[in-house]
Amino acid sequence: MFSTSQARQAFKTYPLGESPVMFQRWENLLFLHWKISPKWLQTTLPTGLFVDQFAGNAYIGIVPFFMQAVRPAYLPSLPHLSYFQEVNVRTYVIDQNGIPGVWFYSLDANRRIAVLIAQKIFALSYYLAKMSASYQDSGIQYSALRVGSQETAEYEYFPGEILDPPNPETLESFLLDRYLLYSYNKHKSQLYSGRVWHLPYRLRQVRLASFSDAPMKWNGFDSLENNPDHVCMSANVDVQIFKLKKLIIKQKLVT
Repeated sequence: MFSTSQARQAFKTYPLGESPVMFQRWENLLFLHWKISPKWLQTTLPTGLFVDQFAGNAYIGIVPFFMQAVRPAYLPSLPHLSYFQEVNVRTYVIDQNGIPGVWFYSLDANRRIAVLIAQKIFALSYYLAKMSASYQDSGIQYSALRVGSQETAEYEYFPGEILDPPNPETLESFLLDRYLLYSYNKHKSQLYSGRVWHLPYRLRQVRLASFSDAPMKWNGFDSLENNPDHVCMSANVDVQIFKLKKLIIKQKLVT
């Protein structure tokens, strides 16, 4: 059986014998991560998932980026429907077998049909938001407001030098070498896992001119009162999404 670290690296390989159900391109991803209490974080997870830790710390992240050329397999992308913005709030977990993945607290997007499809097909916590973005002075200005919320999330960031690929034992690898997502269908009381494949991110340094923790508050969480503990970005990556699989919970993991 793989250790969690070994499994994280093993999932970098393409899932042979499976066919993707969707293609996407993610662009100008800004990764903001904060250390968070593992004990508190565990209380926010569904049964069957457990906090993944690096050097005794758990992390929660806010990731604004651009979704490009989103399309189901065997269908073309469409100019209006396939291009939009997204901000997600996420953390990092393992299942009872120690398989690492991403747990999304929320995913806000400014394309209604994308929100509805992702809610239904992938059992993800998507929400509709009003969003805008502009490119000025080699930087990106990014704004998002969840429909029904009061506080706008605004980000301004400037790409820096390209970083070397992270060593598997580094924090960058722990946070970003994730090729599995978990989701939960409340109506069916069912936990799922789904493969997500792409080449490893080409990470860059980033100058963060401004940021917001509003997406945390949209989810009813307390404000993150300090600056992010880790910041980086990636220009783009082509992504393949695979069909969800039911996760059978046999027993609780003893931690």
